[in-house]
Amino acid sequence: MKLGELAANLGAELRGNAELEIAGVKGIEEACAGDVTFVANPRYAGLARTTKAAAVLVEPGFQELTTATLRIKNPYLAFSRALAMFYTPLAYAPGVHPTAVVDPSAEIGEGAHIGAYVVVGANVRLGPHATLLPHVVIYPGVRAGTSLFAHAHAVVRENCVLGNHVTLENGAIVGSDGFGFAKNEASQWEKIPQSGPVRLGDRVDVQANACIDRATVGSTVIGDGTKIDNLVQIGHGSRVGENTLICAQTGLAGSSVVGDNVILAGQTGIAGHCKVGDGVILTAQSAVSHDVPPGKMISGSPGFDNRLWLRAAAIFQRLPELLKRLERLEKKVESQSPNGDAPGTDGDGQ
Repeated sequence: MKLGELAANLGAELRGNAELEIAGVKGIEEACAGDVTFVANPRYAGLARTTKAAAVLVEPGFQELTTATLRIKNPYLAFSRALAMFYTPLAYAPGVHPTAVVDPSAEIGEGAHIGAYVVVGANVRLGPHATLLPHVVIYPGVRAGTSLFAHAHAVVRENCVLGNHVTLENGAIVGSDGFGFAKNEASQWEKIPQSGPVRLGDRVDVQANACIDRATVGSTVIGDGTKIDNLVQIGHGSRVGENTLICAQTGLAGSSVVGDNVILAGQTGIAGHCKVGDGVILTAQSAVSHDVPPGKMISGSPGFDNRLWLRAAAIFQRLPELLKRLERLEKKVESQSPNGDAPGTDGDGQ
């Protein structure tokens, strides 16, 4: 592909030779002649001057380079779209593998690929162009919209509802039983039935080995466009809004409520029945056990305002030094006291 053609496809302003031949897309440190790369993080701006790439995707106001530049408002998104132009994912032909077990009452939309050892239960309804790779299990009563893509070993439990263009990565579990137990008269934990399904909106991605628990009553709900990373646990009855990012090893206890456009960074935690407002960011390894108003950035465990946390973290690193200073001051005060005692005390320390 010519560089000029790539620029036109991306809607980018080209500064450089439009006739350059582009063969691929790579990161800025790995790129070589014939590759396009990008700079979206200021930390990598210096590498743009030394990269061997044929062209660099940058923001409109980026410094001039001897290398050709494609100037666009969101270089990272443009990089993703350029990558899609050169990367061809595996294609799966329509059809049902002879080892698959599909209940006669299931309704499978046109163009579906049902792989080896897939199990589709009774009364399932799958929209057109579903792709179920080997060992996927769809329990009875599941409903899914157009273009469900379930990678090997994904599981969707009974009566769950999935929107259009949902992707389930390897080992993702949608609708596993919520962690609900009550102590009986013998002080033994007795399982509480988990009767409510999981409902996923459109364009939801659930990454590898993430678990979304079904509800005790009602539903566990994930809004349109939300992305759930590897090893995430979403507890029963939780509600997550639209276009929210939930990063790896994050845990939501039961009945958590998370708003729209929230970012929960890696290893964050939300206690049960807490509400996290729209646009909140929880930085990595933060945990909250209280409601968080919209727009806040929270850090620490227990979590509090990020700016205050940054100051506290800086002071924490100085604690040994501050302790030594305090000890020196105490010794100085004691040495200046007539009897060697701190001011305001008698010899017995009273």
